[in-house]
Amino acid sequence: MDGFGAAGLVSCHPSILSAPAARPARGAAHAADPPAPPLSARSAPRGARTAGHTAGPTHPQDWGAHRSVPYHDPVTSTATPPPSPAGAPPAPPAGRADEPPTWLRRLRGFGYAPPAGAAPGGDVRTRLVPPYARPSAQLWAAFGLRPEVWGTWRRVLAWAGPLLVAAVAGVLRFVHLGTPKAVIFDETYYAKDAWATIRQGYEASWPKDIDKSILANPDGVPLPVDPGYVVHPPVGKWVIGLGEWMFGLTPFGWRFMTALLGTLSVLMLCRIGRRLLRSTFLGCLAGALLAVDGLHLVMSRTALLDLVLMFFVLAAFGALLVDRDRTRARLADALPVDAEGRTRPDTVIAETLRLGWRPYRILAGVCLGLAAGTKWNGFVVLAFFGVLTVLWDAAARRTAGAGAPYASMLRRDALPGFVSTVPVAVATYVASWSGWIFSPDNGKGGYLRDWAAKYDQGSPLSFLPEWLRSMWHYETEVYKFHVGLTSGHTYESNPWSWLVLGRPVSFFYESPGPGTDGCPATAAGKCAREVLALGTPLLWWAGCFALLYVLWRWFFRRDWRAGAIACALGAGLLPWFNYQERTIFFFYAVVFVPYLCLAVAMMIGALLGPAGSSERRRAVGAIGAGVLVLLIAWNFIYFWPIYTGQSIPLDSWRGRMWLDTWV
Repeated sequence: MDGFGAAGLVSCHPSILSAPAARPARGAAHAADPPAPPLSARSAPRGARTAGHTAGPTHPQDWGAHRSVPYHDPVTSTATPPPSPAGAPPAPPAGRADEPPTWLRRLRGFGYAPPAGAAPGGDVRTRLVPPYARPSAQLWAAFGLRPEVWGTWRRVLAWAGPLLVAAVAGVLRFVHLGTPKAVIFDETYYAKDAWATIRQGYEASWPKDIDKSILANPDGVPLPVDPGYVVHPPVGKWVIGLGEWMFGLTPFGWRFMTALLGTLSVLMLCRIGRRLLRSTFLGCLAGALLAVDGLHLVMSRTALLDLVLMFFVLAAFGALLVDRDRTRARLADALPVDAEGRTRPDTVIAETLRLGWRPYRILAGVCLGLAAGTKWNGFVVLAFFGVLTVLWDAAARRTAGAGAPYASMLRRDALPGFVSTVPVAVATYVASWSGWIFSPDNGKGGYLRDWAAKYDQGSPLSFLPEWLRSMWHYETEVYKFHVGLTSGHTYESNPWSWLVLGRPVSFFYESPGPGTDGCPATAAGKCAREVLALGTPLLWWAGCFALLYVLWRWFFRRDWRAGAIACALGAGLLPWFNYQERTIFFFYAVVFVPYLCLAVAMMIGALLGPAGSSERRRAVGAIGAGVLVLLIAWNFIYFWPIYTGQSIPLDSWRGRMWLDTWV
């Protein structure tokens, strides 16, 4: 695994880069294993066996190795090769079998590195379980810390840093959470559905003009008797309902849980980024970027389902990362160790070892089931992450010395990977409907709960439980609704425009007069008061470049971390291109915002420079990275009023409408 230096990603290959009032117009998987070292550091072909085993023959497809040599005797591109053993055939002339093809040589001009097999002269354990980056001795000395306490402080900072970032994020999300005191955008659906779900187990049919009565006297609003037709599963409404159960049917109550999950997601991203990038600094940076993203902030302060979906998807991603590390550590423990204490690859072990009980992958399946139980997008993410985790298994086996890692993965890992994710997720999804399932089936329970009893008695599927047939029919009707939803909307957008913030969504807008709703009494005219679901522009536009960098790292440098980020981001974005004719909105993008922040953090790690760089190089990189982070923070502060519904002069509001499509 390659990476950045002490302030960035840890390097395991020194030879590689390491690591609704009217708004006024404007004028008014494959994730590969860690990248291989360049050809000058390559030697033994994949499948070479040591610690008592002899090296296997060079395979023609192993164009990454110059020739077959013992594991401990690397060959460089400029060194004189060792003499051939007596009776051995002479080495093939240049330009023959072991020379890479033309297309590969051209790709190497862009920095391409072929997949890595076993490390040529180092410890395989460091590639299976890379160490975390360590701040330099000069940094510790600057704080007056003695070498013997460095390890303790590193462990403390691994949690203290993320907790501090999460605390700041929590303040931003909870301050004046009940403002605006209104039912904004789709809160009109989910706040009331959550109230009914938490009290009776299923959604109710509410009167159309009930919102004002709820805001005026929530305790005096009776719960409707008739069931309501809803088009999303119940998990998100159960979550929102927990806040209402604690704080009542009020704006603060129905926004409490999304604010809490938004804060916890920042903490999770700090820890996930630390584990992924092997750097506490970069992990905390990724979390800090998420804390100051405008879209994430607005969704954390609004009772919609998408923030809940984002939380469970991120939790599943983190669980799979933990599973990856634990599995690779188990594989490293099973490999032989030479006389010098270095872990060596072993083909037999790498191809046949069973990776055992994997509770974190099961936990990921539960989280993905909860994600799907919030919105069906979770099933798409399940497919992406399911492929990702078994490809990680194949990459681990290849690093451990497997000659046929994908065949080994199919034999040993594919079925356990499927069972521990897909059935678990489906079972969790069905269980999330328990309130509807156990409601009465006599017409007084959930919507269509009695469908099978009334209309499906003679069906060929009558051997199935009535609740299951009724649920299937209900879900079929919901699917028809979703695919047929093409009616226009003022704030609908195309996914092609999401990364560049082409069309944000206005959740709330008012034009208070002077002296009302926070508008200064001395104002020359009306003020503007808006909640705009808009990402922090400089963060998202930097994220576009970071995404290109991540794709380059993934394809050309074979960096598994970049592949993981690209996979997770793609799981949140790519499926929407299949539904461009539907009425869809930019705020759906909150699902992949954490991975955009990870991409920016990874790019900033590259700006900081690899370990061992000159002081001038590191200083220039630190200045560039620092300027970028400060600009993003300033940009967030500048847009804060239109993220939180504060009253500002109309001219100030217009000054924040950088693009005409934001109006």
